[in-house]
Amino acid sequence: MSVTFRSKLFIASALAVALAAPAAAQNIKIGFHAPLTGFAASDGKSALQGAELAVEQINAAGGVNGRKLELVVQDDQAKPEQALPLANKYIGDGLKIVVSGSYSGPTRAAAGVFHKAQIPYISAYAIHPDITRAGNYVFRTSFMGEVQGRAAAKLIGDNLKKKKVTLLTLNNDFGQALSAGFKEVAGKFGVQIVSEYTYAMGDRQFGSIVASVKKDDPEVLYVSGYFFNGGPLVAQLRAGGVSAQIVGTEGFDTHNFISIAKEAAEGVMITTSLDRDSKLPPMRKFIEEYETKFKVPADMVAASTHTAISVAAEALGKAGANDGAKIRAAIAGIKDFQVATGRISFNELGEIYKAAQIQVIKGGKFRYFATIDDPVLLAPPTK
Repeated sequence: MSVTFRSKLFIASALAVALAAPAAAQNIKIGFHAPLTGFAASDGKSALQGAELAVEQINAAGGVNGRKLELVVQDDQAKPEQALPLANKYIGDGLKIVVSGSYSGPTRAAAGVFHKAQIPYISAYAIHPDITRAGNYVFRTSFMGEVQGRAAAKLIGDNLKKKKVTLLTLNNDFGQALSAGFKEVAGKFGVQIVSEYTYAMGDRQFGSIVASVKKDDPEVLYVSGYFFNGGPLVAQLRAGGVSAQIVGTEGFDTHNFISIAKEAAEGVMITTSLDRDSKLPPMRKFIEEYETKFKVPADMVAASTHTAISVAAEALGKAGANDGAKIRAAIAGIKDFQVATGRISFNELGEIYKAAQIQVIKGGKFRYFATIDDPVLLAPPTK
């Protein structure tokens, strides 16, 4: 037998073996965009870390139908004008599902594009009501702003038994939605709004607001905002002698708020999705493994994006990874699903119902204070 013939025989045998072996399963790609640079980069970092942890945990448990998940990450800088090109790129690349780990501006801008392309799109924590109204391929795994505002009114009137409230409202979609929800039901809980003051996203000096609040002398301040403006606002209120109970929002739900406000953060309450003292296994696992992996305390943004990726994986497991319509139907059919932010179920608008967690800052950490679980009060819209 010649060397040449022997070599040909070897090659033919190897080729036959290769053809007979099953092809390695390709990763399932999930589009993921967040503000990784710009003013919201800290939240973008938390969002990406929450998504990465979810993917890591799912892959370690065997992936989705034997295939590993892979994030395809883009930076939207929290700017609506960045959302359209990244959405079109995901569509052009053939992705079948995308998760937003970003604010309302870019999420709202991209939602209609993904719906038109029939690609399921999940908003992790953006609150604008029009996001899910873009179409039935769009879902949200967090509270709408109005819902969270209603929870705050119940907290103040029923749990805290306080009546006189001043609203300090961030003048953007987030702040306005929270204020609207609060006002909608305040009277039902005997809460009197004695005044409301607004401030801008870039504000860091609040002397005039502090002076006005001292004059009004409310029992409670309901403060909307993010850690980077809410932190200085709370610190200046306390430094100015305002002693009223402060109730904040999920925008304060990060260790960065405590780092900025320092001792002024003590006693502040927030409405949020994440209970640090929860015994629910998925929430407990998320909190512990997040802190172990990233060496920082878990926050609402990370938990919400972890939840959104978990929802995507659940739907992909049921529907496969190739048909957007089937994936959409699988997401819509999710009921009583246990995730990092509790138990969630979707309604016909793509909104979820879940209980609101009330956390209080004690000893420099978020701790459990109460749970508001009222299906009527916290019901999201259905159209």
